[in-house]
Amino acid sequence: METTEKKHVHPCFDESAKHSHARVHLPVAPKCNIQCNYCNRKYDCVNETRPGVTSSVLAPFQAADYLKALDAKLDNLSVVGIAGPGDPFANPEETLETMRSVKSIFPDKIFCLSTNGLDLEPYIDEIAELGVSHVTITINAIDPTISAKIYKWIRYNKHVYRGLEGARILLERQLTCIPLLKAKGITVKINSIIIPGINEDHIPEVARKCAELGADVINCIPLIPTAETGFADTPKPDSKMIFKTRTLASEHLKLMSHCARCRADAAGLLGQDLEGTHALLKEYASRPAFDLATRPYVAVATHEGLLVNLHLGEATSLYIFKQSPKGFQLVEERKTPIPGAGDQRWVDMARSLNDCRAILVSGVGENPKTILNSCNVHVIEMTGLIDDGLDGVYNNKPIRSIAKPDAFKCGSGCKGNAQGCA
Repeated sequence: METTEKKHVHPCFDESAKHSHARVHLPVAPKCNIQCNYCNRKYDCVNETRPGVTSSVLAPFQAADYLKALDAKLDNLSVVGIAGPGDPFANPEETLETMRSVKSIFPDKIFCLSTNGLDLEPYIDEIAELGVSHVTITINAIDPTISAKIYKWIRYNKHVYRGLEGARILLERQLTCIPLLKAKGITVKINSIIIPGINEDHIPEVARKCAELGADVINCIPLIPTAETGFADTPKPDSKMIFKTRTLASEHLKLMSHCARCRADAAGLLGQDLEGTHALLKEYASRPAFDLATRPYVAVATHEGLLVNLHLGEATSLYIFKQSPKGFQLVEERKTPIPGAGDQRWVDMARSLNDCRAILVSGVGENPKTILNSCNVHVIEMTGLIDDGLDGVYNNKPIRSIAKPDAFKCGSGCKGNAQGCA
């Protein structure tokens, strides 16, 4: 009975609620375990309105405080979701910690998650216990030969798979999860991206198969061609294609037709996000999670120990400095994790820098920057003398950040090979 009542106030699952009940997406999951050919994740963007984009990434403790602030501004905030900017279950610790914290503060809110389903299964029991009532799985095909055209790679059990092999693993994981979620009483929505020339005629088959497994709703979302992706030059589906695809899919599953294609940091009514959200999010994302006394050091990427002049991805070691009454002193030179482990390299680096409050670099990719920041190692891009950077960190002075035209460019190549920045 409780789940039925909650459905009526979830604006994504009940169109009648979209003008009266607000939702918030907490961007606590920066890492992703697949690379879709239509997705370009961005972690500091305020200009684009699409999934995979956020203006800031929050740590779990920051998310709870941010939610309190939003709840005070929105009388009708009924839904709390996690939808990226990566995948919730590529970041299971952050996702579950956030959900536990939110549940302890707001036990009456609706909890929902949006995932590709690859790493969902091990956590189904736990999310059900935490009160998650709605889960969305993005399934773009049930034919691996079609899926192989949509996904560049997947990372499963610490291995990277491409082509048909990756597509088969992803599909098997996705379809396994639907009946398991339904057995827990969780409402399941399927998202399918309409990609012209790839899967527009196949999506009704996705709907049929998912309906057999117990899914409740399907959302057929038109492709948004996005720069620096495999489908950047693929045209948007026209209205006839969208109508046909949705009509045929609706023969098998109830159709969601009011999707706003929300950002990973959306907050407010569908299509009417709360004004000032990005500034509020940045404010809470910048709040420290630790006593500075427990992080006395600053790491520096440098060639010779005088200048900040090394890209983080190229650094085989970092200089570790501390502040003393006699000035800044070198503590040690600390080795960095070897390349080749993808995002895990940056997670391991963050752990090795758990006594550092910041790291000074001349260049850094989006993924390592996001992961280190989320682990409370503040990444600062700059050029010039190390002492100038240390003075800025320790004495709260402005630091000359590197200008974008001069910066090392880490774009699609950085996240497209699943091997990290270097």
